[in-house]
Formats: sequence, C-alpha cells, structure tokens
Amino acid sequence: MSEPGLRARQPKAIQNALAVLEAAAHAGPGVTAQQISEALGMPRATTYRLITLLVEDEYLVRLPDLRGFALGHKVADLAGVSPAPALAPLPRAVRSVLADVRSAVRAGVHLARYDAAGVRDIDVDPDFPLLDEAALRATPGSSAMGRLHAEGGLGPVHQVGSFTAGFGCLALPVRGERGELVAGLTLSAPAARVSSPGDALVHLRRAVTRLEPLLG
Repeated sequence: MSEPGLRARQPKAIQNALAVLEAAAHAGPGVTAQQISEALGMPRATTYRLITLLVEDEYLVRLPDLRGFALGHKVADLAGVSPAPALAPLPRAVRSVLADVRSAVRAGVHLARYDAAGVRDIDVDPDFPLLDEAALRATPGSSAMGRLHAEGGLGPVHQVGSFTAGFGCLALPVRGERGELVAGLTLSAPAARVSSPGDALVHLRRAVTRLEPLLG
C-alpha cells in the first residue's frame, strides 16, 4: 500500500525535479529554462513549472540579471558544504545600514567578518544570494572578499568572471578603531557594474563609514 497522499505521478515529478537540478549543475550558473528543457527533452511547460518550484524552495536561484539560474544554497547543504556556524545576530543598527545600501544600489550586497579563522559571511543579501557558494568557500582567494583579506585591506578590490561568467564582485574594507581590517562590504553584480560602479560605489563608501564604528 502506498503512503497516504503519495499519488502515482508524484514519484515521476520528483525524478523530473532532480533531473532539472542535475542539468543545472552540469550546465553551470546562467543556464536558462529553455536550455534545461532541451537538454532533458522535457516539455517547456513542465520545465518552467519545476524551475519555479525549485526557486521558491531555494534549490535554484535566479541570477541578478534575470537571464538564467544557478544552484541554490540548499543544494550545497545537501552536498555537505554547509555554511559556517551562525554568529550572534547582527545589531539592529548594522542591519539598518545594510538595508539602506541594498535599497540604494539594487544589487547583491554582502557583509563578511575577518578573524583568525579567515573570512566568515555574517550577512548574505537574501534577495541576491551568492551565485556559487561552494566554489567561493573552496577558493576564497579567487573572490574579491578573499583578496581583500589577503592584501591586508588595501581596497577596493574587485574580480570579474572568477566564479560566474559575466558577473563579479567589488569589496571595500571596513576598519576598526586602530585601523585594522575587521570586515568587508561586497557588491555582487553583473561585470559592467563591478568594473564601473558609478553611484553604487558612493553608496557603498557611505555604508562603510556608518559600519566602522558599529563593527570596530
């Protein structure tokens, strides 16, 4: 006897969803729904419906430019690449600064802390999650945030295309009262915005000025 509520078609739907995740993993960040549909020989309507569900459950994420998809953090968790243990909740004043700068730049803005263990994410933008968290943790020196740490806070530091073609990040140092590097504020966006941040850099610098007395 089948389990209550488990209908005959549901196992097939689960298999299809796993196939979509596998196709996205093989294709890499930026794969489109149409490409997944063609790779699997799956009807477009079915593919789009499954992708929508997987995005809602955070197994897939839509890239900031809305052109494609990438694996979400839940896939990394399943693979055993879990985030570092959670830190204490951020003070309200810090959360307010992050909310303001995210609203102003309309791109991914992340905050990381530097300590003896290296780089630790303490606030990842919920609207623009990290595109390839597993790769970022495996090779932190390829990220702007990691390079900022390695270079002792001589910034801003940026990278383009290290993890996802057409995307990059720009990291600014946040210093303590003695001038030591304590954290980094990062803009994650399409390559053009990282190379020429314009007003976004102004907003990021203002945020750093507000964060330094709070984090130092």
